[in-house]
Amino acid sequence: MSDSTKATIVVIGKLVLISVVAALLLGLTYVPTNEQLKQNEANAKKEILSELIPEANTFEEVYGDEVNEDGDPVVLYYRALDSSGNIIGYAFFKEHAGAQGPIVVAGGVDSSFSTFYGMDVLSHEETPGLGDKITKEPFQSQFEGISVSSLSLSSSGGSIDAITGATISSQAVVDALNTKISSIEEAEE
Repeated sequence: MSDSTKATIVVIGKLVLISVVAALLLGLTYVPTNEQLKQNEANAKKEILSELIPEANTFEEVYGDEVNEDGDPVVLYYRALDSSGNIIGYAFFKEHAGAQGPIVVAGGVDSSFSTFYGMDVLSHEETPGLGDKITKEPFQSQFEGISVSSLSLSSSGGSIDAITGATISSQAVVDALNTKISSIEEAEE
């Protein structure tokens, strides 16, 4: 074997060794990091639920038949309970198609499905300066304390003013909320 062939084999061997060590280190840090990310997400959801329905003492998870990639049941929505264990409302997270990508919203409604407590946009891919205004206070404050029957855009006879230039994003938020409220109401009958 020539010296150049030996040098090439040594370089390839070093690259393989470095790759194996790097993959091993990534694998070792993935598991604890992934668990911490799941815990952080759960804590953030609890905080959002408490902000939506501050009168609630606890939130009882309601599961469906679906399972996630880990094989755990998927939470469909939450029952907001007072200190006596009475249902005072329902809270939820819903993903819906927006103009540029999925929009994830959180919402809360009272136990009689008549008054909407409010909403928050958790994530979106809407156009900066237009559709992303769904995350701003002027848009979101319109949802606080309105009747569920008026939870539609003002152009359709509802109480929500669409964002100029972002009607699709505005409609997507309203549709996500109405869809989820209807499915919860149906499940609770």
